Amino acid sequence: MRATILLCVSLFALTNVAVASMWSPVWWVLVLSLLLLGLAVHDAFQTKHAILRNFPLIGRARWSIESLRPYIQQYIIETETSGAPISRMFRAIVYQRAKDSRETVPFGTQLDTYKDGYEWIGHSLSAREVDDMDEDPRVVIGGPDCKKPYSASVLNISAMSFGSLSKNAILALNRGAAKGGFFHNTGEGGLTPYHLENGGDIVWQIGTGYFGCRSNDGGFDQKQFQEKATLDSVKMIEIKLSQGAKPGHGGILPAYKNTPEIAAIRGVEAGTQVDSPPRHKAFSTPLEMLDFIQELRELSGYKPVGIKLALGRKSEFVAMCKAMVEKQITPDFITVDGGEGGTGAAPLEYTNSIGFPLREALAFVDDCLTGYALRDKVKIIASGKIITAFQLAKNISLGADICNSARGMMLALGCVQSLSCNTNKCPTGVATQDQRLAKGLNVEDKYERVYRFHKKTVLALMDILSSTGHVKTSELNRTHIFRRINQCSIARYDEIFPLVKTGSFMTDDIPDRFKLHIQEANSNSFMPCSQLAEIEKETKAV
Repeated sequence: MRATILLCVSLFALTNVAVASMWSPVWWVLVLSLLLLGLAVHDAFQTKHAILRNFPLIGRARWSIESLRPYIQQYIIETETSGAPISRMFRAIVYQRAKDSRETVPFGTQLDTYKDGYEWIGHSLSAREVDDMDEDPRVVIGGPDCKKPYSASVLNISAMSFGSLSKNAILALNRGAAKGGFFHNTGEGGLTPYHLENGGDIVWQIGTGYFGCRSNDGGFDQKQFQEKATLDSVKMIEIKLSQGAKPGHGGILPAYKNTPEIAAIRGVEAGTQVDSPPRHKAFSTPLEMLDFIQELRELSGYKPVGIKLALGRKSEFVAMCKAMVEKQITPDFITVDGGEGGTGAAPLEYTNSIGFPLREALAFVDDCLTGYALRDKVKIIASGKIITAFQLAKNISLGADICNSARGMMLALGCVQSLSCNTNKCPTGVATQDQRLAKGLNVEDKYERVYRFHKKTVLALMDILSSTGHVKTSELNRTHIFRRINQCSIARYDEIFPLVKTGSFMTDDIPDRFKLHIQEANSNSFMPCSQLAEIEKETKAV
C-alpha cells in the first residue's frame, strides 16, 4: 500500500514538472525513467505475484508475451495444416467461397497421404459430367406421423443461440439461409425476433432450459410452445438431449452475455450466469421421451420433430430404439453431434474428453436404427466440425442424410478463430453481446457471404459425387471412403464399420459387438439394466 501511494505521488509530481517543461525532451526521458522505477518498486513490495516480486518490472514481459502468443501462433508460426480447432487450410477455403474468390490450390496436397488416419474417397472411371448434377439436392424429412414434411438442403446452419452469437450474426445467418433455401437452427437459446425477421427456414431447438417455452418453475409450457411452433417460419422442432462440446452438462450463458433483452427472451434473470440443467424435466425415460415427441408433434401441427444427442453410453441409444419399437412412435430425425463439436463456452474436460467422436457415433446410430428396422422412418443429421465438401461426403457415406455446420458458417460471417467466444470480446462481432463490437458485423455484406459459402460447398459436394459416378447423395455409402489404418494396411469404411442387416437386432442374428449394449438396454430407463438393478437393490435395502 505504501509503495502504491508513493508511486501515485511521484507520478503526480513528475507529470506536473514535465508539463511545465514541455519544451525539454530530457524531462520526458527523466519522467519515463522514474515511472518505470516507481513501478519496479511497487512490484518488489507486492506479495501477490512471485515472479514480479523476484524480478521487478522485467517479470511483466511474461504477461505481455503471453497475451500476444495466440496472435503470434496464428499469424506467424501456424502452418496451413496445423491450426486448431480449424486449420488455416480449411479456414481459407471458407473465406474464399464466402467471398467468391479463387478457391483452387497450387502444387499438390499439403496433407501427408501416408500418415495413419488419412482418408479419401474412391473415384470412378464412370465419372459423370458436373453439369448433369443437381445444384440443390434436397432430402425430405418427415416420418409416418408427420403431416407437414420438410424438404431440407444437404448443408444447413447448426445450432447457435442468440446470446452466444450477436444480433447481427443471427440476422446475417438467417438472411443467408432465406436466400439459399437452407435451414437455420436456433440453438437452445430460444426463438427470437432476429430469427424471424428475414423469413429463413427455422429449426427451433428445445433444450433442457425450455427457453422460449419456459414456465415460471423452469418446466415446459405448452401454450408458449404452440404459439411459436405453429409459425410459418418454423419448419421443424429439435429436442436437445445433449451436445458434443459438453454432453451431460447443459448450456452455459456467461453473466456478461446475459443482457436484459436475452433474459426476457429466455425467461431468466438478467446479468446472471445461466446454466441449463443437464437433463429434461418433461421426461425421464425413453418411453416418456417418445410421448413428449408426440406431444410436440401435435402441438406444432404435425411438423417434423426430432432429437439431438451426443452419443455417450451406447445402451442408452439402444434403449431409445427399443422404446420406438414398443410404442411405434419415432422421431422424424436424429441429429448426431460429435465430441469434436464447437461451443461458445464449456469446461475443458467436457470439450476434450467426454462423448463419442462424430464418425463412431454416426455409424452406431445408423446401425441401431437399421438393426431395429427403423431407418426408413428416421432421417439422420450429422453435426460436428463439418467444413468442407469432402467432410460432407464422409458423413453422408457413413450414414447421415444431411449435415449441419456451425463453425463453417461462423467463418463465413468473418470469424477469425480468435478463440474469444467465451470472453464477450469477439473482435469480428460474431460471438459477443458488446454492441460496440457487434455493430462492426455488416448484415448486408455477411449474409451474402453465408449464402455463397453454402452454395459453393454444396456444388463442391456434387462435383465430388460426379467423380464417384453417382448423381444422388443417397447413393453414397460406406464402400466409398478409405482410411489408412497404418503403414501396411488400408480399409474401407464398411470394413471399419461393418453394416448390419435390417431388423437383425430383433432376431438371434445380432452381431457380437452389439450384444452387450442390447442386453443392458431397457426402454423403461436410460440407465443400463445392471446399474438400474443395483439402484433398485439399494432402494429396497433402505
